[in-house]
Amino acid sequence: MKTAEGFAKTLVIAEKPSVAQDIVRALTPVAGKFDKHDDHFESDTYVVTSAVGHLVEIAAPEEFDVKRGKWSFAHLPVLPPYFELKPIDKTKSRLSAVVRLAKRKDVTKLINACDAGREGELIFRLIEQYAGGLKGGSYQTLGKPVQRLWLQSMTPAAIRDGFEHLRSDAQMQGLADAARSRSEADWMVGINGTRAMTAFNSRDGGFFLTTVGRVQTPTLSIVVEREEKIRAHRSRDYWEIHAAFLAEAGEYPGKWFDPAFKKPTGDDADLEQRADRVWSQREAQAIADAVRGKAASVKEESKPTTQASGLLYDLTSLQREANGRFGFSAKTTLQLAQSLYERHKALTYPRTDSRALPEDYLPTVKQTFEMLAGSGMKHLAPHARTALDGGYIRPSKRIFDNSKVSDHFAIIPTLQAPHGLSEAEQKLYDLVVRRFLAVFFPSAEFMVTTRITSVVNHHFKTEGKVLVKPGWMAVYGKEAAEDVVDAKEGDKGQNLVPVREGETVRTESVETKGLKTKPPARYSEATLLGAMEGAGKLVDDDELREAMQEKGLGTPATRAAIIEGLLTEKYMFREGREIIPTAKAFQLMTLLRGLGVEELSKPELTGEWEYKLAQMEHGKLSRAAFMGEIAAMTERMVKKAKEYDRDTIPGNYATLQTPCPNCGGVVKENYRRYGCTGADGNSEGCGFSFGKSPAGRTFEPEEAEQLLATKKIGPLEGFRSKAGWPFVAEIVIKFNEEEKNWKLEFDFGDDKKNEETGELVDFAGSESLGACPKCGGAVHEHGANYVCEKSVPTMAQATPTCDFKSGKIILQQPVAREQMNKLLETGKTDLLDKFVSMRTRRAFKAFLAWDKEAGKVNFEFAPSKFPPRKTAAGAPVRAAAGKAAPAKKAAPAKKAAAKKTPAVKTPKAPRKTTAASGKQPSAALAAVIGADAVSRPEAVKKLWDYIKANGLQDAANKRNINADAKLEPVFGKPQVTMFEIAGVLGKHLS
Repeated sequence: MKTAEGFAKTLVIAEKPSVAQDIVRALTPVAGKFDKHDDHFESDTYVVTSAVGHLVEIAAPEEFDVKRGKWSFAHLPVLPPYFELKPIDKTKSRLSAVVRLAKRKDVTKLINACDAGREGELIFRLIEQYAGGLKGGSYQTLGKPVQRLWLQSMTPAAIRDGFEHLRSDAQMQGLADAARSRSEADWMVGINGTRAMTAFNSRDGGFFLTTVGRVQTPTLSIVVEREEKIRAHRSRDYWEIHAAFLAEAGEYPGKWFDPAFKKPTGDDADLEQRADRVWSQREAQAIADAVRGKAASVKEESKPTTQASGLLYDLTSLQREANGRFGFSAKTTLQLAQSLYERHKALTYPRTDSRALPEDYLPTVKQTFEMLAGSGMKHLAPHARTALDGGYIRPSKRIFDNSKVSDHFAIIPTLQAPHGLSEAEQKLYDLVVRRFLAVFFPSAEFMVTTRITSVVNHHFKTEGKVLVKPGWMAVYGKEAAEDVVDAKEGDKGQNLVPVREGETVRTESVETKGLKTKPPARYSEATLLGAMEGAGKLVDDDELREAMQEKGLGTPATRAAIIEGLLTEKYMFREGREIIPTAKAFQLMTLLRGLGVEELSKPELTGEWEYKLAQMEHGKLSRAAFMGEIAAMTERMVKKAKEYDRDTIPGNYATLQTPCPNCGGVVKENYRRYGCTGADGNSEGCGFSFGKSPAGRTFEPEEAEQLLATKKIGPLEGFRSKAGWPFVAEIVIKFNEEEKNWKLEFDFGDDKKNEETGELVDFAGSESLGACPKCGGAVHEHGANYVCEKSVPTMAQATPTCDFKSGKIILQQPVAREQMNKLLETGKTDLLDKFVSMRTRRAFKAFLAWDKEAGKVNFEFAPSKFPPRKTAAGAPVRAAAGKAAPAKKAAPAKKAAAKKTPAVKTPKAPRKTTAASGKQPSAALAAVIGADAVSRPEAVKKLWDYIKANGLQDAANKRNINADAKLEPVFGKPQVTMFEIAGVLGKHLS
């Protein structure tokens, strides 16, 4: 087919540039040569380009949006009649390039080649609708036919096969509706919930950001409820009675149990009751004394049993296993699996919720076994060969089942043997391959013997589990009973000495063991992923978990991001492999329960939403019906928060051990504060109190206790100014003469106060970290900094002569003593990875190093892991500092002419602020910083330069800025705090 411009072409849009390159490589043998352009590849029939993840996001139209400074109930709920599509700032140029290609007249068809899932569908649909434009309150498509490339594997053969079996746009409509509905539902619940809870928590002043989400908050409630059970658990003493019995063939162990025991049921059942537990030491000792040295009769039953291998992996089960075996986080496992799929082409599509294969996949599986058997992977190849030679690869409903395959099948190895894997990638690849091999191997066979030894009406149980045939366990190197998963010393897994029928044995020894009941275990990422999959119900059985996962929290592709988001927002933290909720998490759950906002705290309800989205994908539920339910839930949630009129929220609150510093009364916690409740703990008290969440950071009860006991704590991270900027500070409780009571204050660790007041610093009890790189003096910890002993007034030297100082927390990165010690000894620290840029708000890694020229500690960045980019002539763009790149022989003129040589781009000069790009200061502000157009950051810097040059920081409190004659018209009052400056400037820039 021809157009006015030439042959009609099909535009293929992939999700990432690397996938676009893979598609081009796979199509070249069948579609001919592709020419490479700046942002796409082009042949006679195809144009191939890519996004870089999401290029477009949904947002409320301008007239319905509520800016951050106006987050109050008056503007809620926000339920826009439609959503605008907005380009994501950092990828605007890529979006423009893709839209330009889509609108080309010679492009008559589009193929969505984004990742095969809900998110990939959304990425493409939003780009297409943005290109089509907004008409009559809704976005239109470009009107060009659309087809879907659905890839399970990234090998060239699989890509070509995908192009031969493209799906129609109509087939994908359900998935598109679910993707858009999920995005809009998350926006509506997240934006309204976060703003409503933030408005509620900020009623007493300040800005207390309280984020909630449709999936993240129910996930958090699972972790909080488990921690509540742990805290409420009261350990109880119990005893077990262990005996050793002597038979003719030797000795064997046994544990006392009550054969009449029945497991308690009902809501108030004591779940710590067990058949082998005795609850008094006297009773346990009486049993031990009664049986010691006595003759005993034996009954036993032996029966064969089998155990099948686990099912093939979906993403969640792979994440759980990798966390349990290697300690990988869910996010790390997903990244590794994605790399093995995209970069190495070694695994099939990882973001899957299926644990089965299509019924026509048996030939491919046999080919995969042949590849593995012939590979150089000596630890895997023999098992693949055993399976092929033994005829193990046969049809099985447990493995091949179309009814359990949705849009994706289980994660298995591809026909491509990988090379050059990192250690972590190799571990994950081996994990997947071993499971793939094992699932085709025969079941493991055991002989399980249960022996009951009866002594004077008391019964002792002994179990032996002997591995007879390893079966699939051979793939994991498990050849003996000790390797069996549930083997326990003295209970299971051991070979038992034989006892003849009718033989009498003797109770050789007996002892009581005093033990304590334990609280439930904290969640690890592995068990939390399982709980999310079962919507709060932790299910260990593979098949049962598979049946429940349709109602899980989130999807396999999003669960890792949800967990990471909760960690980032400081709702939880990792300690080893345990996940522990913070005080901020408990406060949020107390609020949601107190307000009766069930929808946001119940995993089961949100699991229902996920189930409905899955129904929508399959055309069984309309988008309008689902979004109507989400809007109703949002309105109800905001209404409950807005209309709540009591002073506090009911909850389980702490009583601090340290007495009130003002009157000695009892200090108790309520929803918002810790306050004095008088000597009896139940009265008005003396008025002493301090907020639980100063500047949006919630005290842990232990921190509140420490603050009260020592009157000081910190420096602490995680505070936010009213403008939302994070900061670090110490907190102190000081006596306020005016109010005749103690007050909480921030202390920013300004160590110059000693110099200004003449107060001498005593380093006598402090251990030096090393020699000052400026003057050779000793460096010590002092306030919020590491300082040279000669930089502050001391007994030895009243007037400072050095100015070496480096923060203990720099851009949110704590600098430990040992790191500062290393910097002073070697010139730089280890690579530190928790710095957060003040400009971009992104985390980055760097070394801290002594910069001799600048005379201060500076950042030093690790060399790039990517090789220098080559120019057309082959010389690296980045030559080593001080060295010219070696010249290369010029290519022959003819050869050079055959290929277009792209011009070497000169680096762009820093963009200058112009009258067009900057903002114009008001007359009042211009009198301070000048009349030139400026960006807001430039204005803030100039204003701070003026404040410092004129010494306008308040001497008593450095956070307060005193206005002089020029600044008073700008501030509108005699004094402002440092956190108000950004807001004040906004009014003077237009």
